[in-house]
Amino acid sequence: MASTYLQLSPKDNVLIALADLPAGMVLGNVVLTGAVPRGHKIAREAIPAGTPVRRYGQIIGQATVDIAPGEHVHTANLAMADHAQDYGIGSEVQPVAPANEERIFQGYRRADGRVGTRNHVGILTTVNCAGSVARFIAEAAEKSGWFARLRNVDGIVPIVHNSGCGMAGNDEGFRTLYRTLQGYARHPNFAGILLVGLGCEVMQVSGLLDPELPRADGNIRHMTIQDSGGTKLTVERGVDILRDLCAAADTCRREPVPVSELVIGMQCGGSDGYSGITANPALGVASDLLVAHGGTTILSETPEIYGAEHLLTRRAVSREVGEKLIARIRWWEDYTARNGGEMNNNPSPGNKSGGLTTILEKSLGAVAKGGSAPLAGVYLYAEPIDRHGFVYMDSPGYDPCSVTGQVASGANLIVFTTGRGSVSGFKPVPGIKVATNSEMFRRMRDDMDIDTGDVLDGVSLEDKGRELFELFIRVASGDATKSEALGFGGVEFVPWQIGAVM
Repeated sequence: MASTYLQLSPKDNVLIALADLPAGMVLGNVVLTGAVPRGHKIAREAIPAGTPVRRYGQIIGQATVDIAPGEHVHTANLAMADHAQDYGIGSEVQPVAPANEERIFQGYRRADGRVGTRNHVGILTTVNCAGSVARFIAEAAEKSGWFARLRNVDGIVPIVHNSGCGMAGNDEGFRTLYRTLQGYARHPNFAGILLVGLGCEVMQVSGLLDPELPRADGNIRHMTIQDSGGTKLTVERGVDILRDLCAAADTCRREPVPVSELVIGMQCGGSDGYSGITANPALGVASDLLVAHGGTTILSETPEIYGAEHLLTRRAVSREVGEKLIARIRWWEDYTARNGGEMNNNPSPGNKSGGLTTILEKSLGAVAKGGSAPLAGVYLYAEPIDRHGFVYMDSPGYDPCSVTGQVASGANLIVFTTGRGSVSGFKPVPGIKVATNSEMFRRMRDDMDIDTGDVLDGVSLEDKGRELFELFIRVASGDATKSEALGFGGVEFVPWQIGAVM
C-alpha cells in the first residue's frame, strides 16, 4: 500500500486511488494522464482494447478502447463482456475451526427455541388495504395510558406493504409473499402478532393461519376490517387486543444465550470503490468469527454476486448446494431477460460515482462479506433458515426488499455496509451501519455505527472484523443502533413482488 494508491493483487492491471489525485501525479512508474477521484481505478500498464481488466486478481470486464498507463479506468473505457465461470463445486471448501471460547449475548428465548434480539409486538397486514388501519391501531395504542406503563416492550410495529391483492392466488409471487408474511408472523423479535386483513383480498388471513398457528407461543390474534364493522370499530378492537399481547410481552426478560443463536443478514448498498477493500472483507472476517462460534450469516442480493458466484460454489459443502446457487443464477438470467432487463443493470449511478464500473467488479467486492467459511445452504427468498453456518438466500439487489427477505428467513440482526451513505432501518430487527471510508463516516456520523476506513490507515482486517463481532454482541444484547435511535424502520418492509399486478 502507498499513501495515495493501492494495488490489490499482483495480477491486477489497475491501481485504486485512495484520495482525489491530480493530473500529472506520479504513482510509482505511472504518471496520471488526468485527475482521478478517490476510490476509482487507474491503469498501471497499457491495456489494449479487448483485453481483460483485472481487480482483486479477477476479471471485472474488458477494455473497450486502448487504455494508456496512468489513465482513469471507468465507464468510458471499460465494460462487461462474455464471461464463462469454472464453478468447481466444493473444490475449495475450508472448514472454519470451532472457537475455543463460548461467547454469550442477552436475548429473548421464545417458545419455539429461537432467540430474539428485540421485544416488539407487531401488527402484520395481509394487504395494502389494511395498511392505514394498522397504523391507526398502533398510534392509538401507543398514546394509551397502559402502553406508557410498560417497561419491557420495545414498541408496536405496524408491518404494511403494497401487495396482497390484484395478484394470482397460487403462483410464484403468491408463494413468495406468503413465505414473507409467515416469516414475520413467527419472527423471534416479536413477542406477539396481531394479523389484520381487509377481508376480500387474495392473501386471506385464514390462509396464513392454516394448517396451524405460525407461533409456538400462541401469541397471535387476527381480524378483518370488513367483519369488524369498519375502521373505527377495528381500531377499538385492535387496541384491546394489543393491550393483552403487550401485557404478555412485558413479562419477557433477556437471558444469557450463546452467540450461536445469532442469525445475521449481511447487506451492502450505496457501495463505492472502497467497499470491497475495507467494510466488506472486514465483515467477512466477522462472519467467519460468528460461524466459528456456531452462528449463522446470510449473504443475499443475487444480481450483486453475478459474475462472482463461482467464488461461492467452490465453497459449497455439497454438489446439491452448489447447483442450487447456479439454478438461482439461471433463474435470474431468465427473469431479467423476459422483463426487458439485464444482469448488468448494476452498479447504480451512485455506485459508479464511487468508482464501481461493472457488475463483475461490484460482485467481487460484495461476495467478500461472506468471508471464507463453507457455503452450508442456499435458500429461496424468505425461506426459513434451518441450519447454522454461512448460507445464501436468493433476493433482488434492492436493499429494503433483500433485507425484508432475510428478516423473514429468520435474521435477528442486520449488518449493512455502505460507502455512499445509507439511511434506513429494519424493524423489528436492529441494523448496524458500517462505513467503508472515514470521510463519509464523519459526514454522516449520526447514521453510521462503525468506521472501517481506518483499514486504509493500517488497521488490520482481522482487528476490524473482531471489532465488528464485538459490536454484534452488544447490539444483540440491547444497545441501540444509530438507525434505531433515529426511529427508522417504519417504511422498509418491502416484500419481493413477482408476477403481474392485475
